[in-house]
Amino acid sequence: MSYVAPLKDMLFNIKHLADIEQVALIPGFEDAGFDTAQAVLEEAAKFNEGVLSPLNWEGDKNPSSWKDGVVTATPGFKEAFAQFAQAGWQGLQHPVDFGGQGLPKTIGASVGEMQNSANMSFALCPLLTDGAIEALLTAGSDELKATYLGNLISGQWTGTMNLTEPQAGSDLAAVRTRAEPQADGSYKIFGTKIYITWGEHDMAENIVHLVLARVAGAPEGVKGISLFVVPKFMVNTDGSLGARNDVHCVSIEHKMGIKASPTAVLQFGDHGGAVGYLVGEENRGLEYMFIMMNAARFGVGVQGIAIAERAYQKAVAFAKDRVQSRPVDGSLPGSGPIIHHPDVKRMLMTMRAYVEGCRAMATVAAAAFDASHHHPDAEVRKQNTVFYEFMVPLIKGYSTEMSLEVTSMGVQVHGGMGFIEETGAAQYYRDAKILTIYEGTTAIQANDLVGRKTARDGGQMAKGLAAQIEATEALLLTNASADALAVAKRLKAAREAFLDVVTFVAANTRSNPNAVFSGSVPYLMLAGNVMAGWQMARALLVAQDELAQGVDVAFMKAKITTARFYADHLLTKAPGMRDAIVDGAQSVTELALESF
Repeated sequence: MSYVAPLKDMLFNIKHLADIEQVALIPGFEDAGFDTAQAVLEEAAKFNEGVLSPLNWEGDKNPSSWKDGVVTATPGFKEAFAQFAQAGWQGLQHPVDFGGQGLPKTIGASVGEMQNSANMSFALCPLLTDGAIEALLTAGSDELKATYLGNLISGQWTGTMNLTEPQAGSDLAAVRTRAEPQADGSYKIFGTKIYITWGEHDMAENIVHLVLARVAGAPEGVKGISLFVVPKFMVNTDGSLGARNDVHCVSIEHKMGIKASPTAVLQFGDHGGAVGYLVGEENRGLEYMFIMMNAARFGVGVQGIAIAERAYQKAVAFAKDRVQSRPVDGSLPGSGPIIHHPDVKRMLMTMRAYVEGCRAMATVAAAAFDASHHHPDAEVRKQNTVFYEFMVPLIKGYSTEMSLEVTSMGVQVHGGMGFIEETGAAQYYRDAKILTIYEGTTAIQANDLVGRKTARDGGQMAKGLAAQIEATEALLLTNASADALAVAKRLKAAREAFLDVVTFVAANTRSNPNAVFSGSVPYLMLAGNVMAGWQMARALLVAQDELAQGVDVAFMKAKITTARFYADHLLTKAPGMRDAIVDGAQSVTELALESF
């Protein structure tokens, strides 16, 4: 089954929940209102449906390959990447000053979802390039910007993130790659980096590696890490490419999913030292790398939504076609399509509700990002920054964990045929698993949510969000339709559960950290559930108003039903999760390690 971009839902969120016309009032975004969003998304749909989607199954069957240090992409990828770059998709959200289109993230997030639904292995390459661009824009010198940004934004070159080492894993304090200062101001880089997505390939003429390393004499731990640009090919003063740098791919990983995306082991400095250039100041590398990581974490959350959407579409198509068994209500005289069976419909509705809830949450967060970076009012920027930063671990953690449940359900809807690779349902399940791991595991996102986003301010930001949710409950009660009243009831119970956990986290993180962190992932899942459910409640209110005016009746009715389903089937999990976190901490912390 081919992918069809969910344009109506994306544009509904952009218009009504993210309020794109308010984004368009921000200086620099004046031409980025709803009409622009619609035109860009429609064009993106054509490219992703027509060019990238047909290559997705091919990439799973014929992954990228490595031979003698050379990585060759899946057949068709190089040509598709040339079309991608030529159409300007890499520069969509990046500054006009460096050749980008300067569009807001509110639009770019939906385009990114399409790319990842169409072909997640392919889309990883521009996602990492986006992160490299953000880091250079924030911390790069004028010389580095002039040398690298134009070609990265045009898609002529691609970018990577080089953090992890064999002995370090997620513990970046253990990074041992070293950087030796040279007389000309450059550095020689020596070390090994692993799990480097698109770290070597033949789709672009140069690859710009952003590498964490230690300068001699630097402090131990994360305070002694610096960030360097290490190009695959040296760049001459006139911008042309020079000699091959001393960075080489010694192997690529054999993976359960995203097989077309080469995950490289890179060796720096085996032949005298790879030439690198310091980004910003020494010993501030982790700070700069977090700019890339935050951009990538949001992007990975969108990947979760994207792969879940693709699995949902495939499951619906199969359920409509697969004939098996007579419906339990006798609505058909004999066997009929399995979509008539209540449990199949429940699974499809669960998939749909999860996807639409997470998509709405990510779109609203993207609008906050735009305001946090570009709004002329400093106080508005500050408020949106705090909101966006709170939402990032939820979007990354909740949306990716959600994608595992949804893609698993996609296999289940197919029954035995889902377990057979030729149907394609299993690919989405396999591809989705990495999303809960890379760019920080779900536990790392949860630690961030607990430590930096909740305990640090005593839960004030979280409580402020709860107050906004309560205001939405009041609007639902004022609306007073049966659906609105039902959603208000569920949202209230979920909000109260969320507040109880926030209070528990704020009160106990310092005094009893094991109790709090044993429930950190459940807290993240509860918070993500509530925030996505809140957006679905807002969507219900909009859909009811639009329905009353006769606007797109079928879509609005479906949106109301999906919002109601989310409240009844997903938000209802929140009180139980609250009990597991607050009341269940003791049973986790008291069991002796020797018992395992």
